[in-house]
Amino acid sequence: MTSVLFLCNTNRGKSQMAAALAKKHAPEWEIHSAGVKTTEQHREQGVNAEAKESLAKVGADMSGTPTLIDASLAAAVDHVIVVGDAHYEGEAERWEIEDPSLRGIEGEERMDALRDDIDARVRAFIDFHS
Repeated sequence: MTSVLFLCNTNRGKSQMAAALAKKHAPEWEIHSAGVKTTEQHREQGVNAEAKESLAKVGADMSGTPTLIDASLAAAVDHVIVVGDAHYEGEAERWEIEDPSLRGIEGEERMDALRDDIDARVRAFIDFHS
């Protein structure tokens, strides 16, 4: 079974989105997500509500709790993927994600564009490793 850890800064958005989409497309895989800077405040805030709503539209469940990276988990999984600009010193694949707001796209449309970008990357990754 393939195992993947998706990382972002706070684990409230991009890595949670990638993990939810990966679980949808490869339910037999072991999927994790975490943040490199997750704090108790992030855990209390929970996942990004706009991201969660955007994923629900495509049948993906983003109901995790923001979690700080666990070094032993990162060392044990087959793949670590950094989604965005999080600083991670271990061996990882990095997905540079452009924020749609840089192109003037905001609100629900912004979140859906971000979701679609991450979804395309997740599908390509799964196809390549299946």
